[in-house]
Amino acid sequence: MTLLGHDRYCDQIIEQTDRLRAVLVGADLSVSVPSCPDWTLGQLARHVGGAHRWAETIVRTRAEEAVPDDQVPDAEGPGDAEPAALDAWLAEGAEKAAATLRAAGPDAPVWSWGWDRSAGFWARRMTHETVVHRADAALAAGIAYEAEPEVAADTIDEWLQCVAFAQAHGDAEAAELRGGGRSIHLHATDAPDGLDAEWLIEFGEDGFSWRRGHEKATVALRGPLSDVLRVFYRRLPADSDRVEVLGDAKLLDFWLERASFG
Repeated sequence: MTLLGHDRYCDQIIEQTDRLRAVLVGADLSVSVPSCPDWTLGQLARHVGGAHRWAETIVRTRAEEAVPDDQVPDAEGPGDAEPAALDAWLAEGAEKAAATLRAAGPDAPVWSWGWDRSAGFWARRMTHETVVHRADAALAAGIAYEAEPEVAADTIDEWLQCVAFAQAHGDAEAAELRGGGRSIHLHATDAPDGLDAEWLIEFGEDGFSWRRGHEKATVALRGPLSDVLRVFYRRLPADSDRVEVLGDAKLLDFWLERASFG
C-alpha cells in the first residue's frame, strides 16, 4: 500500500470540499440523506465542516487527547436558511484544515483515535471523510458521483485499515469478520493503466487480512471503481445494477453488515 502523500491529502481536503459545495448549490438542504437517514443534507454538510475544524484544532494545538466539541471554534456552522454562509463556512474550514496540516507536516505527533497518532493520519482521514460524505450528498441530491481513481483506491485501503483497527480493539461486530477458508475479491473494472485497483480480503481464525491483487475468492464484487467504493462503504446496494457480485453473495453481505469504525 502506497499513500498519496501529505501535500496531496491537504490538496484533496480542499478539492473534495469544493466538489461537495458544488453538490449543495441550489439543493434542498432539508432533504433526508438516504445513506445517513438521521441527517438532512444540511446536517451532513455541517458534519463535514465540523469534522474539518475538529481535526484542525487537534493538529494546531498538538492535542494529546480527544478535543471536546465545545472547544472547537465555530464548529456548528450556519443553518439551512443561510446557504451562502454555509458554503463560505465549508470552504473556510477546509482551507484552515489544509493550511494547519501543511504547516505541521505529516510527522507532527498529535492525538488520534486510530493506529497512527500524527498529523498525517488526520490529513488522510479528512480526505476520505469528505470523499465518502460527498457520495452521500450526491445520492441525496440525485446526481452522479465519481471519485478520482487513486483517491478512491486509497479510500478503500483506509477503510480496510479502519475495520482491522476496530477488530483489533474489541469491536463486537468487526470481531465476527473471521473464519478461515473464505475470501472477498474487489475488482475495479475501469482502473487506469498503472493503478492496481483490486483487493483480496482473506478471513482467518483470528481475524482478516488483505492485500492488493487479482486472485479467485469466495465472492467477487466487480464494477467501476467509484461504485465498488460506494458498495464497500454501504453507499450503494450490493444488488445495484451498477456492479456485479459473483459467488457467495451472502459472504459479502456478512462483511457489509459488520464492517465499521468501531
